[in-house]
Amino acid sequence: MSNLAVIGAQWGDEGKGKIVDLVSLHFDIVARYQGGHNAGHTVVIEGKSYILQLIPSGMFRGGKVGVIGNGVVIEPSALLAEMHKMENSGFSFEGRLHISDRAHLILPHHRWREQETEKTQKIGTTLRGIGPTYEDKAARKGYRISDLMQPDFRQRLESLYGDRADASEFISRTEEFRVKLAQYVCNCSSFLAEAIRQGKRLLFEGAQGTMLDVDHGTYPFVTSSSCAAGGISTGLGIGPKYIHRVLGVSKAYATRVGSGPFPSELQNEIGDTIRNRGREFGSITGRPRRCGWLDLVGLKYAAQINGMDAVCITKLDILDVFDEISVCIEYELDGERIQEFPASFQAVERIHPVWRTFPGWKCNTFALRKLNDLPVKARKYLDFVEEFIQVPVAMISTSPERDDTIFYPAFDTLS
Repeated sequence: MSNLAVIGAQWGDEGKGKIVDLVSLHFDIVARYQGGHNAGHTVVIEGKSYILQLIPSGMFRGGKVGVIGNGVVIEPSALLAEMHKMENSGFSFEGRLHISDRAHLILPHHRWREQETEKTQKIGTTLRGIGPTYEDKAARKGYRISDLMQPDFRQRLESLYGDRADASEFISRTEEFRVKLAQYVCNCSSFLAEAIRQGKRLLFEGAQGTMLDVDHGTYPFVTSSSCAAGGISTGLGIGPKYIHRVLGVSKAYATRVGSGPFPSELQNEIGDTIRNRGREFGSITGRPRRCGWLDLVGLKYAAQINGMDAVCITKLDILDVFDEISVCIEYELDGERIQEFPASFQAVERIHPVWRTFPGWKCNTFALRKLNDLPVKARKYLDFVEEFIQVPVAMISTSPERDDTIFYPAFDTLS
């Protein structure tokens, strides 16, 4: 039985929430392996939007089990608030959620530290303490869910913070956190190993995107975790041989939030049109996203890093209004043509994109569900994407609704 990873192939915000929710129908367990409550995975069901930050997106499907792995960093109050909101919508977590006892905790001083750092190093973080939590994890001075489960954890925090008033609320809630989360805490590596032995199918959910990966993204303008497929094994405690297929998710254009280089960015009317039509504003922060044409050099790079078996293209309908649509097929750097993504962010900032332009299809693709209904010019655009990145298209998303999706024959290879 095949397991599948769903990976962001750009700078995040590709629409992974919908895709995970959609394909979770074919799986038993949905496991989140990195990131924190900076994710904003949106699932739209019958017109109602649900924005998930820590809870795996596939849990809306009846009977699916969710795992929050050791590679995720958790702010307990944020997790409980998200759970409470879902429970108020009629959702039950009983017997369906597992939280790794090895996941690290986001504590008040992590937020303080990030707020101070962002004043001088403009990375464009969400200021939620996620980066400093990963820093402390690597420095071997972090606190984990297993620490929260100990009866003396409040005393340890009181010793850490002294009489700081801005930590008092968190400290006062430590017993509440421990009691409410205890039933879900386990050794998730052992849980997943047993599930694999029983023939259960696993769906791995990443947050952010490959171009924000701490090793392979536009460093230092990246997140603090391994959001490419390589982070699955360490973030869940499973062997890499159990990652059978990788589905990359990319918009039909490109977006980025916050600081950092963005080769195909359009700071003009076209970029504004994409932003407004695509409602490109952060689902959690509300920040406007930077927009541009699809960068195929970057997408091919992401396919290489993740070993992508197929790609899902989202938000195709946003391009319906354009007379011409361009894609970046090469970079010009210091007078030379290159086809690889540079390591240095300074070099990426000096890039001039080389464009390939296609005629727009100028007709409605919103909510289409059949491949034969796609306009010929849209098919040609997608065919070129496939050919360039050398990865087959498996799915096309044509609206936020879970069922407004076109499946290509390549989707069958993911099962």
